[in-house]
Amino acid sequence: MRLDLRVVELRLTEPLRISRSTMTSRDAVELTVRHGGASGHGEVVASTYLGLPTGEILRHGRALDLLRYPDPETALSELQCLAAPFGELPPGVLAGLEAALLDLVGKRAGAPVHRLLGLPGPPAAATARTIAIVDPARAAAQAARLAADGFRVLKVKAGSADPADDLARVRAVRAGAPEAELLLDPNGAWTVARSLALIPRFAALGVTAVEQPTAPGHPEWLAEVAERSELPVIADEDAVSLADAVRLAGRVQGINVKLAKCGGVAAALRICAALQGSGTEVMLGCLTASSLGIAPAVHLVDRARWVDLDGHLLLRHDPWRGIGGTDGVVRTTDRAGLGVVPVRTLPSSPGHPQPPGGGVSGSRSTVR
Repeated sequence: MRLDLRVVELRLTEPLRISRSTMTSRDAVELTVRHGGASGHGEVVASTYLGLPTGEILRHGRALDLLRYPDPETALSELQCLAAPFGELPPGVLAGLEAALLDLVGKRAGAPVHRLLGLPGPPAAATARTIAIVDPARAAAQAARLAADGFRVLKVKAGSADPADDLARVRAVRAGAPEAELLLDPNGAWTVARSLALIPRFAALGVTAVEQPTAPGHPEWLAEVAERSELPVIADEDAVSLADAVRLAGRVQGINVKLAKCGGVAAALRICAALQGSGTEVMLGCLTASSLGIAPAVHLVDRARWVDLDGHLLLRHDPWRGIGGTDGVVRTTDRAGLGVVPVRTLPSSPGHPQPPGGGVSGSRSTVR
């Protein structure tokens, strides 16, 4: 087997401002595993917050020796058991490589990933669509447009220095999309006291759940808010690994499972199994990524109470297609593997031609 690496710059349609940062673009490393004339694809996105810069992704990818495995099925089995050297990979790299192997194994078997996993399908679910920290007028306009496009769930970012700004934004979103389910995400910007003071005010505006209100690193704070809150509290930054999920099971109402955080599909399914019967439900979330990066999670949407898989919808140009989402619903097909295909030709801005992939920001390399 051969592993090819390619760095692609993913540019957002507009800046995504949350409580701790503002993002306009991010690097993605496409992983392509080739064997016997077939190829499988996965994606790893660079993340400052998760401590995974582009160079680190490339370093781990170039160090992998896939020649030691006779076929992708064997490599996938070893990876999902976290056998060496796979158990030493950062979760994001592990998830991207697993996706590429799942894609390749599925294509070789003529089966979509959800069928390989023994899951029903083809899966489909309404996804939340994120509204960043923007002024109320803009938030209202975005909410109205998204509702008209078919989005039934909107996630509003919060955590402004002045909580009145957040309240005004949610009020505007409610006015723009009066029938939408509203989720709120302060990204850990609040204290316990502020969370307990503000959550009832957001509930009165129609918010139905709050994601990671308190600063990460103190899961007991999150559990205290969840115990006293009138709204469901969903852990995100405090729920990275299986151990984190087990620690919070039954203490919060939800856990945001992101493949890039936990290490991929097999890891996500272990978390889902661990939460069964605990009273804690699953949100399937994502980082900003292309359709290739989001696709593995779409095959798992039947496991989730909340689905937040809109990362590809935030991009100016998505270099892959195949999971939908523009109408508010992400879905897979019965196409073998992950079910996504590359977009060969992308539109260009005047004076800024775009190469396939939305802009290559690094060189292609091959690992044998």
